[in-house]
Amino acid sequence: MKKLLLASFLLAGTLPLSAQVSTSKADSVYVREHYTKIERMIPMRDGVKLFTSIYVPKDASQKYPVLLDRTPYSVAPYGEEKYKASIGPSMLFAREGYIIVYQDVRGKYMSEGTFVAVRPFIPKKTKPTDIDESSDTYDTIEWLLKNIPTNNGKVGTWGISAPGFYTTMTAIDAHPALKAASPQAPVTDWYMGDDRHHNGAFFLMGTFAFLSSYGMPRPEPTTQSFPSYSAYGTPDSYEFYRKIGPVKNIDEKIFKGRNIVWNQMMQNETYNEFWQARTPVPHLKNIRPAVMTVGGWFDQEDLYGPLKTFAGIENHGPVSPNYLVMGPWIHGGWSRSKGDALGNIRFDAETAPFYRETIELAFFNHYLKDKADPQLPKAYIFETGSNRWKKYDAWPPKQSTEAKLYFHSNGKLSFEAPAKGGFREYLSDPDKPVPFTNEIRIIRGSDFMYEDQRFAATRPDVLVYESDVLTEDVIISGNVAADLFVSTTGTDADFVVKLIDVYPGDAPNNSPIAGTKMGGFQLMVRGEVMRAKFRNSFSKPEPLVPNKVSEVKFDMQDAAHCFKKGHKIMVQVQSSWFPLVDRNPQKFVNIYQANESDFQKATHRVYSGPAQASHVNVRIVK
Repeated sequence: MKKLLLASFLLAGTLPLSAQVSTSKADSVYVREHYTKIERMIPMRDGVKLFTSIYVPKDASQKYPVLLDRTPYSVAPYGEEKYKASIGPSMLFAREGYIIVYQDVRGKYMSEGTFVAVRPFIPKKTKPTDIDESSDTYDTIEWLLKNIPTNNGKVGTWGISAPGFYTTMTAIDAHPALKAASPQAPVTDWYMGDDRHHNGAFFLMGTFAFLSSYGMPRPEPTTQSFPSYSAYGTPDSYEFYRKIGPVKNIDEKIFKGRNIVWNQMMQNETYNEFWQARTPVPHLKNIRPAVMTVGGWFDQEDLYGPLKTFAGIENHGPVSPNYLVMGPWIHGGWSRSKGDALGNIRFDAETAPFYRETIELAFFNHYLKDKADPQLPKAYIFETGSNRWKKYDAWPPKQSTEAKLYFHSNGKLSFEAPAKGGFREYLSDPDKPVPFTNEIRIIRGSDFMYEDQRFAATRPDVLVYESDVLTEDVIISGNVAADLFVSTTGTDADFVVKLIDVYPGDAPNNSPIAGTKMGGFQLMVRGEVMRAKFRNSFSKPEPLVPNKVSEVKFDMQDAAHCFKKGHKIMVQVQSSWFPLVDRNPQKFVNIYQANESDFQKATHRVYSGPAQASHVNVRIVK
């Protein structure tokens, strides 16, 4: 069963973090020698029972706090005689002494009930049978406090990715015993920026691979998972998804109506009530536990979630401490790696152990064990480029100021607005979309987040704007946003904008990958896509008027990066990012219902000038 789970989630590109953590034989021996594992079906207020795996320290001479992780990815292994190889956010917690609890969420694996992906929160529960993830957590905590005699009356929650979503939900209408919560890379809005969509554009390959297992119905409680789709027939995702054709063909050819969550995606193309109900952000009010939200600057799945979760709590006026930690990590990388490098990029320190030891353990120890206050800053931020941890008393930093990187019609990029008008144009062909990576790969992975972008810069359907060589460091910290003035011969289009750090030609060859030449390397600091028909409203799409200039503004999420003296700043603009993002037909249609005949070539123009000044907004720190 463990091999089946591993294969399933490796294909999906989202592996349960307990399976990804590097463990040693010593860890496994320690868990067995120092913990007793018990399994219980914990009743919820509507009578449904949730399968819960509980690791209790054998030393009963003292009381311990509870750490709870609720997951849709299985609490395996099942059976009280079968132990996880490591437990807790890290083994530091096992050795520190915690009661560590894992729970299959409602409708998944061995828990009873019906699974609902990103289940909506119910603010006013009028009936005993009204349940959500917040109430399920409340009932679980109540049971644990009454039935695990060695608990000290304090509970913490943590989780990464989808378990991060469940962690966020634990903090809403929280049980009084819940003193600390750490949503990590939390799924927060599957439409606006996490996993499944970004700014209305459908993230095709990650969603298909993940939902081919995750979205399949489970007739009854089981320890088994559905294996992800594996019959690609090619190692090349570009070839596979081009041959499938329009998105609707995936259900017709592969899922055949059986995949519940995929069907929900296809039935809800706009940001309607279905999606609006599924984000916890509007409900992050009067949050009583201390919250530490964690994310990675190179997270290929959920960069949006931690930023918006932290901001949501902050914007509602937190009544308890609210912290943000952002490091140089991929999805969940802080929990399982050294964090000293990604691909060709070095970070000059083991950032992940530093986080686990100095930040995460200290946070929970303070709030759950009354240990010394670690004096965490409001925002603990790793600044890439300079490779330095920064401590800020607000995010974005109060000392940052807005600045605009303007596009010029001759391909220049600068902080000075263009004096005269102009445009640059390119032909976008859905039959030959711009690839998201230069690699041949079938599963998305994370490499595209820090891959050299020169492969895209050479294409005729990618516009490149480049600054002069920087005479001093340029440090950005905070939100990045695109503001484009565009026209097209079609009635819809995608616009992908990449903010890039261009290394000098004589850059040191210090890549961890032997033999790599770093001169001219193009590191994507931030890249984002916008579906232009949602430029005025994500709920009410509007066609573009052919050959009419329209303004298209969109959130590119946050960054903290130092463009060093001697480097250049680049912006690339394109209209496909395939198959990371599905193809836009460039015709105003419901793309999930589009036919092959709807796809058409279109010429897109990006304008520069005093009245139509396309640019990227950044926040500069001096």
